[in-house]
Amino acid sequence: MKNFFRGWFRLGLTLALFNAFSAFAADTLAWRTNQNLVSADIRTGTLSKLLGQVASATGWKVFVEPGTTRNVSAKFKNLPPGEALRLLLGDLNFALVPETNAPPKLFVFRTARKNATQLVRPAKPGESEAEAKLIANELIVRLKPGAKIDELARLLGAKVVGRIDGLNAYRLQFDDQAAADSAREQLASNPDVASVDSNYSIDRPADAREAQSTSVAPPRLQFKPPPDTGQIIVGLVDTAVQPLGNNLDSFLLKQLSVAGGAELDPNSPSHGTSMAETMLRSLENITKGSTSVQILPVDVYGQQASTSTFDIAAGIIKAINGGATIVNMSFGSEGDSPFLHNVISEAPKNIIFIGAAGNSPVTTDFFPAAYPEVLAVTAIDQGKLAPYANRGAFVSLGAPGTSVIYFNNQAYYVVGTSASAAFTSGMAAGFMDTTRSGTDKVAAFLKSNFGVTIRPAK
Repeated sequence: MKNFFRGWFRLGLTLALFNAFSAFAADTLAWRTNQNLVSADIRTGTLSKLLGQVASATGWKVFVEPGTTRNVSAKFKNLPPGEALRLLLGDLNFALVPETNAPPKLFVFRTARKNATQLVRPAKPGESEAEAKLIANELIVRLKPGAKIDELARLLGAKVVGRIDGLNAYRLQFDDQAAADSAREQLASNPDVASVDSNYSIDRPADAREAQSTSVAPPRLQFKPPPDTGQIIVGLVDTAVQPLGNNLDSFLLKQLSVAGGAELDPNSPSHGTSMAETMLRSLENITKGSTSVQILPVDVYGQQASTSTFDIAAGIIKAINGGATIVNMSFGSEGDSPFLHNVISEAPKNIIFIGAAGNSPVTTDFFPAAYPEVLAVTAIDQGKLAPYANRGAFVSLGAPGTSVIYFNNQAYYVVGTSASAAFTSGMAAGFMDTTRSGTDKVAAFLKSNFGVTIRPAK
């Protein structure tokens, strides 16, 4: 079996997927203010990263309407700033307003300029897009058994904006960072408090890009009833998942959410949709086209441009309570959350956690993949570490970083360690399904067939 998986991995995946596209290159944005010209080659950028780069390069004060997102994809050379912004921002509105004795202001918005109120922090040279983003006016509080949060929150002047009742854990929101810092000091000496942690924001992963042409066919997978010994469920903690079509919807369980309803674009696949189909593609190959594995989607983003480590923890709990034995986490940041780590480490020992290693590329720890209980997956491109993929010592697995998916009969592709993690989760579930093995053997199987060793830089 080991030789079969290795052979399939080298030949089938390399020929079918990687050769379908040119090698992935790092995105570039060159804003030459002295010549008033802009050049760009961006394949899978995010709006937040783009605006941070613009603010850094120009010195402008950049404001964006809260909740505004866009997957940036543009290639051009030596255009004036106005034309460049139109191509970069697509259907978003913008206004560049000159100021007397001050830098110009750039407003980016969906509805009205007056709603562009969120100041964009200029990007720092060499800064990772996944840099830890502290939610400064929030705290995660975990109480001891029997303690109640509502009266405590009132005394602290906080709003309870999230609950995980099974953990006695709460997300508290304050007026500002100063109020949160003061509350942290008070909570440190409260005998009812088990722990106090910061909450971090994690940006929505980039969606798929439309493929101009590909020889890769849609997945063809038949659902078979689960055996009496139990069903294998993969918890997909991600953005919301749309109907897949192509007779694949029988592999999706009823979607759960910790972030409210999501209104998805019916004309393009969400990140969660892309990850679900990536799992099904690897399941098709390892199971020879027939499986009882199902995917439990858990939406932790809703309509928001970002989620938080608190909501991710809540999503993991929902996935486990929903029967998941494999939990896929195709997202992350450099924010190390003791609370999230505790949720993962306190999970039942038969749960397999698989996480994306990140796309910076850096050696910095990327969470939650870097937690020791998680199998961290980086991206492999034609047998080598992909140029965009993180390469920290926490990485233990390498898998294809390109996935072809179909939505509304149109081919799309996703590139990054998100796809690598989803592919690996599908392989893990397929291994359990075809061998009737328990999760105790999954890690050994994955490391035997997809293991990589990345040594720390000297």
